[in-house]
Amino acid sequence: MDGVGCRVEAREIPHSMRILIVEDEEKIAAFIRKGLEEQGFVVDTLTRGDEALLALANQPYDAAVLDVFLPGRDGLSVLRAVRRRGIHLPVLLLTARGEIYERVEGLESGADDYLPKPFAMEELVARLRALLRRAAGVGLSLYQVDDLTLNLVSRVATRGERRIELTGREFSLLELLMRSPGKVFTRTEICEHVWNFHFDPGTNLVDVYIQKLRKKIDEGQDRKLIQTVRGIGYRIEESS
Repeated sequence: MDGVGCRVEAREIPHSMRILIVEDEEKIAAFIRKGLEEQGFVVDTLTRGDEALLALANQPYDAAVLDVFLPGRDGLSVLRAVRRRGIHLPVLLLTARGEIYERVEGLESGADDYLPKPFAMEELVARLRALLRRAAGVGLSLYQVDDLTLNLVSRVATRGERRIELTGREFSLLELLMRSPGKVFTRTEICEHVWNFHFDPGTNLVDVYIQKLRKKIDEGQDRKLIQTVRGIGYRIEESS
């Protein structure tokens, strides 16, 4: 029932971390993508640094695997620009060179970890998981908008003193919205993040789940948190 109206392009995964791979070597990019998808991650790939900066500035990724040597804009330049914009997602840098001074330069540019090529897939996955755990341990395990809170560790949602019972899909949808309060998510973005499917414009699947959330979160409340932006999508933010 959940998948009706979305075209399947990968096996369905319950809410997963979304990772951006930026690597211009096709074989390496495919190797990383396959390895991460086998571990349950949702993966996007890009080959150019300028495209990566645009994607990171506009999409809610959980982490990025970023090669240093890229066409369009090099990885360190992308990383510095991302940090200047206040984007704090974990970034794992990849490079063919492993000299200490280059590792230091990468870390000082804002990288969270550094992995020289060649590498074992098991090590990349382990390092990435460690970065995600570290990020979740410094304030990202609890989201709050107004009097609505979402605990990612206990998987409990509350509004004021009232506990809200959510299905897995509803929890994933609410997590996506609360991760970026005020940001408008299109139906396409919601479908790709929550169901890992490409959106079919002929379906009302996303709208149905938004209505389910509204009933559980906003019904009977003076302040309505889940908002519709006509012609674009949905967002969650404090009611003024």
